[in-house]
Amino acid sequence: MRIAYLECFSGISGDMFLGALVDAGVPSKLLDDTVSALDVGAKLEISKVMRSGISATKVDVWVDGEKDMPREEYWAKQERVVESAPLHGDSHHEHDHPHQDSHEHEHGDRHHHSHGDSSRTGASAPHSSEPHHHGHAHSHRGLNEIRKIISAASISDKAKRTAISIFEALGASEAKIHNVPIETIHFHEVGAVDAIVDIVCASVGAEALGVDEIVCSSLNVGGGTVKCAHGTFPVPAPATVELLKNAPVYSSGIPMELVTPTGAAIVKTLAKRFGAFPELKIEKSAYGAGSRDFPGHPNVLRIVIGEANPSLASKTHSETVTVLEANLDDLNPQVFGYVLDRLLEEGALDVFGMPVQMKKNRPGTLLTVLCRPEDADKLVQLIFSETTTLGVRRREEARQCLARRWENVRTEWGEVRIKIASMNGTITNYAPEYEDCRRIAAEHHVPLKMVLQEAAREYVRGTKEKD
Repeated sequence: MRIAYLECFSGISGDMFLGALVDAGVPSKLLDDTVSALDVGAKLEISKVMRSGISATKVDVWVDGEKDMPREEYWAKQERVVESAPLHGDSHHEHDHPHQDSHEHEHGDRHHHSHGDSSRTGASAPHSSEPHHHGHAHSHRGLNEIRKIISAASISDKAKRTAISIFEALGASEAKIHNVPIETIHFHEVGAVDAIVDIVCASVGAEALGVDEIVCSSLNVGGGTVKCAHGTFPVPAPATVELLKNAPVYSSGIPMELVTPTGAAIVKTLAKRFGAFPELKIEKSAYGAGSRDFPGHPNVLRIVIGEANPSLASKTHSETVTVLEANLDDLNPQVFGYVLDRLLEEGALDVFGMPVQMKKNRPGTLLTVLCRPEDADKLVQLIFSETTTLGVRRREEARQCLARRWENVRTEWGEVRIKIASMNGTITNYAPEYEDCRRIAAEHHVPLKMVLQEAAREYVRGTKEKD
């Protein structure tokens, strides 16, 4: 089983995670193409920098020709703007608009600012840690609009689900802190672009990393205080504390905010578990840089990738899943197919139907859904809203999984991912990714079976060459 271990001795932020992914071998072109597919007016700048003598990769997001800046530079700029501003300005000036407490830090992570909808809560909206420094028109993107942007992008369905889950975790933490419904959380337009790019590229890059599991160390959250529009608050910020529930954290005493809400949301969603350095055979290590270069402390996120000890792999692939079942005997068959697709889009691990004979000799379908326990409630609600069932059965079951990883093979029509399953280090199954082959078949007007066969042949040929 192939593991990626995140060493957060200097915290984690969105840009640090992207830098580490690129340094680990995720193609920069893949991330550039992802940003282009989002079509939100952004681009990436990728460079090599030094942090306390360690060479690391730095990723910056440019939005409409402007790059984000560290917190103190940002506040200094805002103070200059305030000093030079007229006493009576436009009521829609960005300093006059209330923001919620969703801030980023000296690593250079994004100022994505979420907002409370005061008209729906009946109270004035909470204020942000800082108004956004870009001089653009002040408009907002809600979670529903962000979901639509991500869903429309030309990326894999898995990456879409991951990115939406990260955004929902971020929104849920803000909603709880400010005591408002999650759907009333909005993100400033320019800040939302930064966050969308960070989160979607993190999801695409994590998938491209080709590991079976991401494990995370304890997180150094930093220390000191952070200046917000509400006043001065201790580090970690409220949203970060909410996101890191049940995660091991500590402070090394550095008086800086080291874990950002975006970084915390990424870890919360991607990391399967937290723990000490796992037993593995190291394949590579990589470093993603923050914006600051602290004296005597490398401001980097390290990713170590390697193959786990086979005995350890077999132990860590037991998991608990929730099984949801419902009997359907009066549902339009066209709707059933739609329901299966919706359940998968919302995070179900597997969905299937079986023909059954029900009471009064009516033919029906047994709908079965496998999901993570934390996704069960929302999937039950979806089943009730989209089908005619009056009840859903629910139980917990243990399942044993083979270790899985991805490799890319090149066919004459393009690249295809191969899913490889192994047990105790020995490959037991491999199969071309159906969606890749289907897309290639449609684009090049060749039979799907030919693409599947060619991809399998290329994988076998590559394996023999390695041997």
